Amino acid sequence: MNPPFDTIVLGLGAMGSATLFQLAKRGRRVLGIDRFTPPHAFGSSHGETRITRLAIGEGEQYTPLAMRAHEIWREIERETGERLLVECGGLIISGEGARATCHVPGFFANTLAAAKRFGISHEILDAAAIRKRFPAFAVRDDEVGYYEPSAGYVRPEACVASQLALAQHRGARAQLGETALEIGESSEGAFVRTDRATYRAARVVMTAGPWLPDLLGSTWAGRFTVRRQVLHWYEARRAADFEPGRFPVFIWELAGQSQPIYGFPTVPGGAGVKIATEALEEATTPQAVKREVDASEARDLFDAKIARGFPGLTGRCLASVTCLYTMTADFGFVIEPHPAFPRVLVASPCSGHGFKHSAAIGESIAMSVG
Repeated sequence: MNPPFDTIVLGLGAMGSATLFQLAKRGRRVLGIDRFTPPHAFGSSHGETRITRLAIGEGEQYTPLAMRAHEIWREIERETGERLLVECGGLIISGEGARATCHVPGFFANTLAAAKRFGISHEILDAAAIRKRFPAFAVRDDEVGYYEPSAGYVRPEACVASQLALAQHRGARAQLGETALEIGESSEGAFVRTDRATYRAARVVMTAGPWLPDLLGSTWAGRFTVRRQVLHWYEARRAADFEPGRFPVFIWELAGQSQPIYGFPTVPGGAGVKIATEALEEATTPQAVKREVDASEARDLFDAKIARGFPGLTGRCLASVTCLYTMTADFGFVIEPHPAFPRVLVASPCSGHGFKHSAAIGESIAMSVG
């Protein structure tokens, strides 16, 4: 007998919502399961904004995914009327000498090479040009910028919600507030056992992000590491200086630091200027992570990494929130069959740079399993 579903998608964040939508779009019988009600603030797909850029410094192989994702966001915008993608420009700042590295060695040079290979419009700006065009940045004289006009940000909560709504409109079923306990295979196909029921399908796609280590158990022990990240919104002395058009999304490989900072312009209804760094030192779990943010965390980040570069910010933190990165040692993605269950596809983690690609990855997964 055929199982009741063609595919079960486990975890409905960035990757899961995109996969559910793309499968439903193709007329597949699809079930989505999530232990919460997405979009929610317990995983990796929240926090108002996520940077999107087309020339990908983590590896040229990601660039076609980012380019296709932009097309899909625009398609969804036309269908839903939601604003998902804001192309306000993106600035990557680096320079010679000992510096923070964004994810992989040679990130700045890799970005430039990807832009040239794929014909992505860009400019190289010296320090004087950066200060003239974007006066909020107090760059050093020896720093240089890569500017990409088509970069910007996507709105993660709106992206997840829109794709889930479109998926359900096309017949997808969603079981929310339901916790997966076991995945596996039987003679009838693949299955997911939750705290409520057991569901069967021809295929299962695991897009569970930081909950993957628990679900996979010893199968891939040590391959994934979950890291607590903290996002902060700071007060501007003049809000207009940090609005889109005058202030791009940015990644700054700081001199003398181990980790870069990144940030965003102000958004309508937002709390201020969002700036963060990456904390990669301590491992955690979704159950054990400290969700609360101490005031000292925002103050210490501002004093150590932000104050010198942004004199237009007061240092007063208006809001903070945590999120989780699920990472591999080389910052790469994992999209491959479960080693014990060939009908189960593991499509996560994304090592802190996956949201910008998620719409296209969901489409690719739907084409491969559907």
